[in-house]
Amino acid sequence: MRNLHTLFTSIFESSYDGIYVADANGNGVMVNEAYTRITGMQKEELIGKNLKDLVREGIISESVSLKVLTYNKPLTIIQTVRGKEVLATGSPVYNQQGQIEYIVTNVRDISELNRLKVELQQSKALTQKYINEIKEFKMKEKMQLLLDGVIAQSEEMIRVLHLIEKVARVDSTVLLLGESGVGKEVIAKLIHRASGRSQGPLIKVNCAAIPHHLLESELFGYEKGAFTGADSRGKPGLFEQAEGGTIFLDEIGDMPLDLQVKLLRVLQELEITRVGGRKSIKVNARVLSATHQSLEEMVAKGTFRQDLYYRLNIVPIKIPPLRERSSDIVPLACFFLNKMNQKYGLEKTFHPETLMFMEQYAWPGNIREMENLIERLAITVDHREIKITDLPFSLPETERDSRKTTLKELLEHVERDMIEQQLAEHKTTRKTAKVLGISQSALVKKIQKLGIK
Repeated sequence: MRNLHTLFTSIFESSYDGIYVADANGNGVMVNEAYTRITGMQKEELIGKNLKDLVREGIISESVSLKVLTYNKPLTIIQTVRGKEVLATGSPVYNQQGQIEYIVTNVRDISELNRLKVELQQSKALTQKYINEIKEFKMKEKMQLLLDGVIAQSEEMIRVLHLIEKVARVDSTVLLLGESGVGKEVIAKLIHRASGRSQGPLIKVNCAAIPHHLLESELFGYEKGAFTGADSRGKPGLFEQAEGGTIFLDEIGDMPLDLQVKLLRVLQELEITRVGGRKSIKVNARVLSATHQSLEEMVAKGTFRQDLYYRLNIVPIKIPPLRERSSDIVPLACFFLNKMNQKYGLEKTFHPETLMFMEQYAWPGNIREMENLIERLAITVDHREIKITDLPFSLPETERDSRKTTLKELLEHVERDMIEQQLAEHKTTRKTAKVLGISQSALVKKIQKLGIK
């Protein structure tokens, strides 16, 4: 029995979580060293002391043990102990008569949990982690293998990937919609790689980058002698080069009207005619297109053909901007930083506050802006850890001011404003504490700490 008691004591004191044991009257019975480390309270301040007295004196904000005695079931609350927030879980221990004899409370420092969360996000920012997360959404094995370099943790992007999985099986035309920089070309590559045409070529055409007078010959090719300066042997166009594969027409909204007629014929008849040629050439290429413009508005203005719009818009896929998929921001940032570290032989990291701050930024340039920014930071920042002050964001005044402070100072500022507003409205600390959901003693301590008059 003595050896068993020794083993129990050793386990109790070795626990990383703080453990506090109270009896059925709310008196402290046992406390381990971890509880002292986390809360700063000594054993003699707790053992033999009643929890009601500790709450009344403001030493703890509220007691999870007393709540367990009241509700007769395990409970978890966020508790303040000497001004420090902890996560406290109380579990009842019953005697043979089914009555509560003891309550065992486990506590863990919330700030420690937050730090561990950020470290976990950083350490698991490689692509494989997010492939495994996508498996939880039951995406098929073939699709999972295609997600090299694609970060998709948010529900918004998961829905896009589910749709990609469906459209990849067929040859329907797909119209990719979204702001500049959201990754439309990446999605086009995914569709091609997931399709039955993956062994064929993927030909990418930026309709905005090719001069209008050359775009027709680039797309459909030309016969020898078709125009001055033409290759004497003629040249096959990009549609012919995409034979058996996929052609991706990026920035389709910039295609001139006269070419839109010819593109419509290609989509309907699956054949092209070279510039200067007379015979039709059958083509076997799937067409994907993309634009950041509103084709519906262009149709209304007469700058885009309605019949072509309907032909391209068989399966539209809207790719959300980065600000609408905020849960992807941290993993994307870590992914790009790891990529830069490997590329340039660096060991740069993000300060946890930097990642939290990046989640609040709107990213008007989307993923392209993020990747370019992180490459610049990785190269130019002298210190190993990238801090908030290294970010060149152009923010609203209130957010710009917050960049000059630490996250702790920012939170204190918000807390001070909230307490001052509620005090002004409710006049007394008792009423204010009730509205804020904390004890009066805890509020008084915060008022003193924050220097509120």
